[in-house]
Amino acid sequence: MKAEGIKKIHDYLYEIPADYKPGMRVPARIYASLKLIENMDDAVLNQLTNVALLPGIIKYALVMPDGHSGYGFPIGGVAAMDPETGVISPGGIGFDINCGVRLMATSLTFEEVKPKLKTLVQALFNRIPTGVGSEGLLKLKQNKLDEAMTFGARWAVENGYGEKSDLEYIEESGCMAGADPAAVSQRARERGKEQIGSLGSGNHYLEIQIAQRKNIFDKKLAEQFGIFRDDQAVVMIHSGSRGFGHQIATDYLKQFLSVMGAKYGLSMPDRELACAPFYSDEGQSYFKAMNCAVNFAFLNRQIMMHWVKSVFSDIFKKAPEDLGLRLVYDVCHNTAKLEKQIIDGKEREILVHRKGATRAFAPGMKGIPERYRESGQPILIGGSMETGSYLLAGTASGAEAFYSTCHGSGRVMSRHQAKRSFNGRELQRQMEERGILVLTSSFPGLAEEAGGAYKNVDEVIEATEKGGLSKAVVKLMPIGNIKG
Repeated sequence: MKAEGIKKIHDYLYEIPADYKPGMRVPARIYASLKLIENMDDAVLNQLTNVALLPGIIKYALVMPDGHSGYGFPIGGVAAMDPETGVISPGGIGFDINCGVRLMATSLTFEEVKPKLKTLVQALFNRIPTGVGSEGLLKLKQNKLDEAMTFGARWAVENGYGEKSDLEYIEESGCMAGADPAAVSQRARERGKEQIGSLGSGNHYLEIQIAQRKNIFDKKLAEQFGIFRDDQAVVMIHSGSRGFGHQIATDYLKQFLSVMGAKYGLSMPDRELACAPFYSDEGQSYFKAMNCAVNFAFLNRQIMMHWVKSVFSDIFKKAPEDLGLRLVYDVCHNTAKLEKQIIDGKEREILVHRKGATRAFAPGMKGIPERYRESGQPILIGGSMETGSYLLAGTASGAEAFYSTCHGSGRVMSRHQAKRSFNGRELQRQMEERGILVLTSSFPGLAEEAGGAYKNVDEVIEATEKGGLSKAVVKLMPIGNIKG
């Protein structure tokens, strides 16, 4: 992307004025360094300024430092709407609704894990289903599926998949209010009912990581979040609502396209930004169905965590609690949520679309577990499988971005380009030589996820921190990975 005509607010924040494109209701802002902006694909600028056309948008259309082009919104896009006058847009949430990240701490060190790493990774690969269309570990009949999509991780815990204390460390306590199974199509149900407890494909992964002392940037916050020793092993799960959420997005995009102009007189320059008034019948039906998909994803990650604990327990011959296995946090990064925030000095209820962006609540805010109330919300940023991931904390300065931050390192290559540039089998071999063991159900899929297909995650986090979006706490280095 060329930065010509983009106004510099400071070194990590740039603005496109509202007169850039006819019909823009607010300016558009990019949180990134100039280098990161210039490496964004050209479509980001067009998509971001199109978002600024949406009815009811408040203050700014935003993109995070890991931004790249997506469907409708850029990935990394954030927009807050006045729910009374504004719209909801599936393109501002994404097809993989509540794609998110879950982090588990252990009391194990690298030296304790290393002798068993191959056995551990193979056992995880054998236990957790991966890949396109993979069936999950939990298959539910119709009435149970309705319960599961209504109560999410809470349903899992009540049915023996986890501890009640887990719920405290999941965004929205693992159960988004307002989910209504009546708004979900039969096709979505068919696609979802056999995928609960499965990783999926693309950039989804289950990874064993190490927190090294040299990569702990705030010792006090790290200890608050459960990272308390050098070379401590942790486990990160990145997955979402699978075909269930994808079908819900598909169903409502089609419906919104049919009513947007004919019924509500709305027009957008890109059909991928199909929308409906939030409080319309169609807008509310989508919101209820989307919340079902949010809960489905919470449930999905909860089931996988249950089996991760089982694998660790089998291999180390100890109970999960004796291995220090506990949930640090679980965050979403593809949602639209009603939140109360201070806007121009007044508390307002707003509808925040975060598409490839993560909630980042500041210290003291409601919705953060009591254990983390003084530290700010834990934020989990999945990097590429070659470069490492990050644990961040929310900060008060994030208010300018509706308490939102990045969600990953962000692609710089399309999947097609990556498959042409990298060989999956060779990549697996090279990674193992560097001490990263990876197992996959698809070598072409592995090539798509090569580190070279992504931005430099350290540069993304630097821009995130210096842009005031959130604070770096720990960098987590991969040693074992399973991918779809």
